[in-house]
Amino acid sequence: MKMFNPASDGFMLIATALVFIMTPGLALFYGGMVSRKNAVTMMMQNFFSAGWTTVIWVIFGFSLAFSKDVAGVIGNLHYFFLDHIMPTTLYPGNDQISLLTFMVYQLMFAIITPVLMTGAFADRMRFKGFIVFLTLWLIFVYFPFAHWLWGGGFLAKWGVEDFAGGIVVHTSAGFGALAAIYYLGKRKFPKPGNHSLPLIVIGTTLLWFGWFGFNAGSALRVDIDTNVAFVNTMEAAAFAAVTWMFWDYWKTGKWSAIGFMAGSIAGLATVTPTAGFIAPQAAIVVGIVSAIVCHLAVDYKNRKGWDDALDVWGVHGIGGFSGIILLGIFGSAAIHGANGLIYGGVGFFGKQVAAAVMCAIYAFVVTYILMWVTDRITPVRVPEEAEKTGLDEYEWAEETYSL
Repeated sequence: MKMFNPASDGFMLIATALVFIMTPGLALFYGGMVSRKNAVTMMMQNFFSAGWTTVIWVIFGFSLAFSKDVAGVIGNLHYFFLDHIMPTTLYPGNDQISLLTFMVYQLMFAIITPVLMTGAFADRMRFKGFIVFLTLWLIFVYFPFAHWLWGGGFLAKWGVEDFAGGIVVHTSAGFGALAAIYYLGKRKFPKPGNHSLPLIVIGTTLLWFGWFGFNAGSALRVDIDTNVAFVNTMEAAAFAAVTWMFWDYWKTGKWSAIGFMAGSIAGLATVTPTAGFIAPQAAIVVGIVSAIVCHLAVDYKNRKGWDDALDVWGVHGIGGFSGIILLGIFGSAAIHGANGLIYGGVGFFGKQVAAAVMCAIYAFVVTYILMWVTDRITPVRVPEEAEKTGLDEYEWAEETYSL
């Protein structure tokens, strides 16, 4: 009989704090990549989610994602306003941590997932429209995805695996971002360039640091699986960063700090669904493949002229999508998950591919519809003069720097 484990619960609280720091990390990462006149808007679109998503999550979001299953599609309202959760209530998934700890840990994923999309529609979206869109997207995309994979929904029952968010986080946000840029269209005044490389480096550092809580924490306890996920996270990020940077040098003859940062994020996004289910040797392959596949996706986006300002689709969407498929190849029952293709798991590989394709299509279509619905409630795109002067001046009472 399993019992509450103070070591595992304490570790999960630390992991929760690590995942939380990823949100300001993303705010700095994206804030440094946009122009100075839009940095406040970009950072607040990111950080606002820490407040607003918490409100929604506590009232009904956690219940929809993780309470009793309804037809494999969504949870019921058993945990509405955190009802039926006492401080002594254990998380039924492993009975080693409290349900409150699990709730707040999963909250951090809900906070950061939708704001990954803000990098795609940078410089174009009204803040009021963003609030409405964020609310609708959580309800109709994130909460269902979390339930399908992690809350006992139909994909979990079918045998699909996603250790820490290849589908739930990165595919959902990446393909949602692609739909958003299709709906909003291109910027009238293209981005002049990254306004602060130091902010990008600091943001990347916080993201990489927090990702250890993101992936290792998804073991939801302290055991050997936690160690594997931690090691795989570091390996994939490092191999991807180096691969991306050397590729840039081979193409241009110049080194690129931005390339190194982008590569590390691609590796982290791609290893996320596999982290606790594959061997460390396979994580090296995942890192190298992630840099190649995501770089090709970004190049393709550039050739097509899609205005995905900060490459959310190419890095997060394709990274998470690829990670789900790579799990179907390298997954190992000897570690924790199901056997992948190289171990004879043909059926498991097919399920991973089918789930990735289905969820990517769902995220794209539903996000496009939600953009349209939001636009009917309140205009989502800023006027042309706001794009010219900058959203900080148009919508905010603050500026990035007082010059």
